[in-house]
Amino acid sequence: MKRPSFSRVILPIIAVIGIIGSIIYLFNAQPDTSLSNPKETPARTPQSQRQTGSIVGTGVTEPSSEVVDIATNVPGVVTKVFVAPGDQVSAGQALLEIDSRSARAAVSEAAARAATARQSIAAAQTGLRVAQNQYALYQNVDDSRAVSQQEVITRRDAVANARAQLSVAQAQAQQADAQVTQARVELARHVVRAPSAMEVLQVDTRAGEYAGTQGSASVLMKLGATKPLHVRLDIDENQIEKIAIGQPAVISARGDAKRQVKAVFVRAEPLIVPKRSLTNSATERVDVRVLQLIFALPEDGAQFFVGQQVDGFVPAKVKQ
Repeated sequence: MKRPSFSRVILPIIAVIGIIGSIIYLFNAQPDTSLSNPKETPARTPQSQRQTGSIVGTGVTEPSSEVVDIATNVPGVVTKVFVAPGDQVSAGQALLEIDSRSARAAVSEAAARAATARQSIAAAQTGLRVAQNQYALYQNVDDSRAVSQQEVITRRDAVANARAQLSVAQAQAQQADAQVTQARVELARHVVRAPSAMEVLQVDTRAGEYAGTQGSASVLMKLGATKPLHVRLDIDENQIEKIAIGQPAVISARGDAKRQVKAVFVRAEPLIVPKRSLTNSATERVDVRVLQLIFALPEDGAQFFVGQQVDGFVPAKVKQ
């Protein structure tokens, strides 16, 4: 049987199969042109500002106190952590404790020195009373021939010396008390306390871990006053002249334009800074500087969290 020719039979078959495969691939590779609703609702101008216009800004929520990074005054091993994320703490409340055994020993040692100094005062007071009594006896002698003038002078000097010793003992006691105070202050520095009434946002340390005092690793907790929350909106520098600074803004969570709340103007940051809050939009410019406007969210029903991205609509100036 004659073998089929490769160039006349097999090669055309391979070409036809390749053409059919290319047609199928091109058909399946066509983009989907069907219409569908977006997964996230895009930001849109609120109804109340559609007549006057608005300027859109992006930003994040933050505590009204801004985020407070908590570190320790002294390096050491963390022995206790007293709070957890979400806890409300009051001013001066203990947050965590650093190993304080050496500081406690220093307090005990200073207290012992203070006790010794107080005993020295008691001894010096006794010596002064004895010297004064002996000097009084010599002064009360009627017959001057019974006691020499030198002995009277010696007893008088003994009183003065006893007074000096008492003054030295009292000064040493004051120094010892100051050392006790200093040791107690050093002991108190081993307990990190809340600077004011705030909410614990993040705890980045555990019992048994080492806490330093330098670098980014020194931040052990993040606190902030979350009642109310603030929104930091970035307004592009080329839009600054168009906004009505001081007017309330409408804030919506990123991707949830249906949920809109009115935020009260707090302040405008006086420093223009590089843009940092990005939307990942293909048309977004990142080489611009922005004016940061701070707004306060309502305390009830806002349902925002610290660090959440938001879209903000600031009223535009009314054209004259």
